[in-house]
Amino acid sequence: MSLFTILLHQHKKDMLNPEKIENLLIRSTNWIGDAVMTTPAVRAIRKNFSNARISLLAKPWVAPVFENSPHIDQIIPYNFGGALRTIKTARMLDKYRFDAAVLLQNAFEASWVAYLAKIPIRIGYDTDLRKVLLTHPVHRSPRILRLHQTHYYNEILKGAGLKTDGTHLELYLASTDYDSAMKILKDSNIFETDFIIGINPSATFGSAKQWFPERFAQVADRLNKRFDSKTVIFGGPNDRELGANIMKMMKTFAVDLSGKTTLTEAIALIARCRLFITNDSGLMHIAAALNVAQIAIFGSTNFAATGPWSPRARIVRSFVDCSPCLKQECPFGHRDCMKKISVDKVFKTACDLF
Repeated sequence: MSLFTILLHQHKKDMLNPEKIENLLIRSTNWIGDAVMTTPAVRAIRKNFSNARISLLAKPWVAPVFENSPHIDQIIPYNFGGALRTIKTARMLDKYRFDAAVLLQNAFEASWVAYLAKIPIRIGYDTDLRKVLLTHPVHRSPRILRLHQTHYYNEILKGAGLKTDGTHLELYLASTDYDSAMKILKDSNIFETDFIIGINPSATFGSAKQWFPERFAQVADRLNKRFDSKTVIFGGPNDRELGANIMKMMKTFAVDLSGKTTLTEAIALIARCRLFITNDSGLMHIAAALNVAQIAIFGSTNFAATGPWSPRARIVRSFVDCSPCLKQECPFGHRDCMKKISVDKVFKTACDLF
């Protein structure tokens, strides 16, 4: 009998009984923005499995999103690095004796690890040849692909016969995180009463998602004159040069924190902003979860699927035939969809928010 046939016969079609699950694993998504958009599903998992101890398997850079979550009892860090590490991780997970796993991460590797870890109940989408590895595969229909990502993750639970709990995003910070953020601001001559505007000129997955550095600088200068604001520039370790260049372009007060904070500190700092101007990025979703007023600039990516899920967010985009193309780099020279987004348009949108 082939391995495929053996796996196929291992499917359990029984209805789930959450009350019988005592030890549950959630496999987190691998990127910060995606992880934030799973927070409604994580909250719902806790409500469905109220008697269970819930662990989260997550990449180290995603873990801070759930660090203070009341829905997670334990975070298990995971670095993917090939077949050997996958086997080692599976052996490690096997020792926990999990009763069930909910796979929010859609890759084949997520289901393979859960299968190798001998977790009896494995729930997730049936994509990427994963169906034979899952005991409760959920069909990902074309309808689901048209939904915003917050609904997309909830559909996994619905497909497994579980209840959802709305779609509002959430992030939890400790009081010490806020204290740390205030110290960083104070050391930069920014105080709690100041009108703080955060700008996030970077984005992963290529330059097609990024508005122009000089335009970020110009809109920040104009907002400073309008609101007597102080600008904080955000970014990761790879954005130090970008942040420094924008700082040089600006004529008004600004502090460049690119690559100088942890993710937890960045989250707490964004929470202190009165306005956040950003490309489509993980920090955009963090601002949405914190209910911070924001302007999200979209070009190559699909705002309907991954836009900021917040009533205080405004999306700025230009209407061009090729957008969203979902490409990393613009094939037409230099991002026509971004060129048509003017400083005036972003400035006016910011003024309208206040």
